[in-house]
Amino acid sequence: MSINNAVSAKISPLWVLVTLLVFSALIKLGLWQSERAEQKEQRILRMEQLMGVEPKPLHQVLNSINTLNDESLSDPALEETRNEMLNDQPVVLNGVFNDEVLLLLDNQTLNGQLGYRVYQVFYHQQQLPVLVNLGWVSGSRNRSELPMVEPITGHHQITGNIRVIEPNIVLAEQEYDQLAMPMRVQQIEVDKLSDALGVQLQPFAIYLDSNEVIGYQKTWQPIVMPPSKHRGYAFQWFSLAAAWLILMIWAAIKNNKKVVSDAD
Repeated sequence: MSINNAVSAKISPLWVLVTLLVFSALIKLGLWQSERAEQKEQRILRMEQLMGVEPKPLHQVLNSINTLNDESLSDPALEETRNEMLNDQPVVLNGVFNDEVLLLLDNQTLNGQLGYRVYQVFYHQQQLPVLVNLGWVSGSRNRSELPMVEPITGHHQITGNIRVIEPNIVLAEQEYDQLAMPMRVQQIEVDKLSDALGVQLQPFAIYLDSNEVIGYQKTWQPIVMPPSKHRGYAFQWFSLAAAWLILMIWAAIKNNKKVVSDAD
C-alpha cells in the first residue's frame, strides 16, 4: 500500500461529515446569539423612544398596525413585524375585569424570592378581551399553598404597555378544562385559555403601569438577558467552533502521521 493511499484511506467521509456538522451547529448557535443581541439592542432603543409617548387607546394602536399589508413578507415574517410594532406600546383601556378567572404564572422571582405573576382577563371597548398582568405576589415554600389574591371587579380605566406573549418550554401540559380560581399555570397559553373561556383573547398581555393603584408589585423587566450577555454567549460558541475545528484538524494530521509511519 502506498503512502498516499494509506493517508487518503484514513480520512474517512464520516470523519469529515461529523467535523463539519458539529462546526456548523456551533457557528449557527453563535450567529443566533448575535442576532438575539441585535434584537435586544433594537428593543431597548425602541423602549427609550416610547417612554415619553402619551398612551393611546388600544383599539387605535391595533387599527393602525392591522393596516400593515406588505405583500413582500411571508405570513410568519408579517406576524413578527406586527409583534415588533406592538411590543412596549403604551396604551389606555376602558372596560371591566372578568372576576371569575384568575391566573397565577408560576416560577416568577423578585429580589431572589419566588412568587407568581397575577393575570386577569379584561373586557374593553371595540376589541377582543385581553389578559392584564396585575403584578407580582410572593409564594409559599409549601407548593400546595397558593397566595391569597382577590379578583379585581367593576369598571376601570387602566394604562399599561403591550407585551407580546412568547411561548416557553414546559414539561407538563396545562389543562384548562376546569378553570379554578386562582389557577396556577406554568406559562400563558392564549389559544387554550381562549377555548376554555369560549372567547378569543388578544395574543398579548397588558402590563399595568407602575402608577396604577390596582394590582400588586409592578416591577417590570422586559429585557431579562441584556445584549452584552448574548454577545458573550456568541463569543463562547464561536470559540468552541474554532477549538473544535482545530482539534479535529490536529487529530487528522496526527492520525495520518501514524499511517505514514506504519507504511514506512
